[in-house]
Amino acid sequence: MRAALQGAIPSPNIWNSPGVYELENRAVDPDGVIDAAMRRIRGMDGAHVLDIGCGTGFHLPRFASEAARVTGIEPHGELASAARARAAGLANVTVRTGVAQRLPVPDASVDVAHARWAYFFGPGCEPGLADLRRVMRRGGVAFVIDNDATRSTFGGWFRRFLPSYDPAAVERFWARQGFEREQLTMRWLFDNRADFESVVRIEFSPAVAEDVITAHSGVEVDYAINLWWREY
Repeated sequence: MRAALQGAIPSPNIWNSPGVYELENRAVDPDGVIDAAMRRIRGMDGAHVLDIGCGTGFHLPRFASEAARVTGIEPHGELASAARARAAGLANVTVRTGVAQRLPVPDASVDVAHARWAYFFGPGCEPGLADLRRVMRRGGVAFVIDNDATRSTFGGWFRRFLPSYDPAAVERFWARQGFEREQLTMRWLFDNRADFESVVRIEFSPAVAEDVITAHSGVEVDYAINLWWREY
């Protein structure tokens, strides 16, 4: 964690276990539910796409296949280096180290912003959202992808892990910020049981993780999310 910029919000799952988090990224949404929903709202063709908290750059090549330009922002130096390596050879991709509350991009320069399980967790992320307003072009759209703790198998695990989490308060927060919501259900689908167990252990406390592993068989999990979005 020492490689992160000051002001960054820790992400213990990917910061401490980037290899295991890669397995999770591969397992998330094999049916493309999230991308299809975003595309219905705002396509990326010809756009400057900003990926906030891009981690090791998992989504950058996919965005680059449609967008005119893609900028990945990552506060953790080692992860940012991995993202640059992943995007090597993609002329329309740039990766910069930075934090959400001080985005290293010019004013009014972004058409589509994407933050997936990144800084934007609801209350407390106001500084990041203020800087997001600065960088968005008129007519641009920002997408924030987060867990829906009110439903699905994963949502139940999430509530056990964070019993103080208040979904209603989070919903009110995003509404006050001018965001609309698409409630989506996607799934985790792992190649094997070992990968599933490894990911569960980086996402939850040891006690919750072991309960989940014992109670849930197989390699597939139904997973509800909220796609929050706002046009600027």
